[in-house]
Amino acid sequence: MHQLIRLLACLWTLPYTLLGIACGLLLAGRFQCVDGVFEIHSPAIARCLSRFPVAARAITLGHAVLARDKETLRLTRSHERVHVRQYERWGIVFVPAYLLVSACLYLQGKNGYRDNPFEKQAYAADS
Repeated sequence: MHQLIRLLACLWTLPYTLLGIACGLLLAGRFQCVDGVFEIHSPAIARCLSRFPVAARAITLGHAVLARDKETLRLTRSHERVHVRQYERWGIVFVPAYLLVSACLYLQGKNGYRDNPFEKQAYAADS
């Protein structure tokens, strides 16, 4: 039963996981698999992440985490694993839900990143 649930979680997040893998390949990423999650890093990924509206050290896409370097992957692992679980829960609607919450927060004069409940949950795992 556990393996079936694991398979369904992987399928539910597959579109975003494939996007993460494709980005990793296009950006000459170095890949490793840790606990069923593809961890990908490269200098090109670091440059892309630094250009985000909120400069990121890492980003999760399904079961793929793209980060600036191998050390960043290690340091952000617990935070990014929370996002992996969020993708498993929300599936294809995770990104639209995340962005909608961020937009609503921004319109209320709040920080669309730091005040986002998805991020608050992930940051709680860091402590």
